[in-house]
Amino acid sequence: MEKKDKGFKGLIVWQKAYALALDIYRATKAFPKDEMYGLVSQIRRAAVSIPANISEGYERNHRKEYVQFLFVSKGSLGEVETHLLLAKDLGYLSEKEYSAIENKRSETARLLNGLIKSLA
Repeated sequence: MEKKDKGFKGLIVWQKAYALALDIYRATKAFPKDEMYGLVSQIRRAAVSIPANISEGYERNHRKEYVQFLFVSKGSLGEVETHLLLAKDLGYLSEKEYSAIENKRSETARLLNGLIKSLA
């Protein structure tokens, strides 16, 4: 049986970024309703942008464009880091929730940096 290419879904960094986005969606469900169009919207959009840009760049089939999209993902990871800190400091995330999500964000950043270096 021939093995099928999994494309971007086979990339560990994409898998980790996707899991991070899911975790952020789950965690932000408990945020105050008055944050729905503020912090919740911002952190969710940034979180979704990470795996979305990895996949979009992958599908472009040009290394230079791929790396450019990976850098956009890296920027979104930085944005998520700031939003997570705000959520923790405002009391929307417990220290335990914050640490769990931040560890995933940090691991995703490490993997993304490695992928960028391997392509540069």
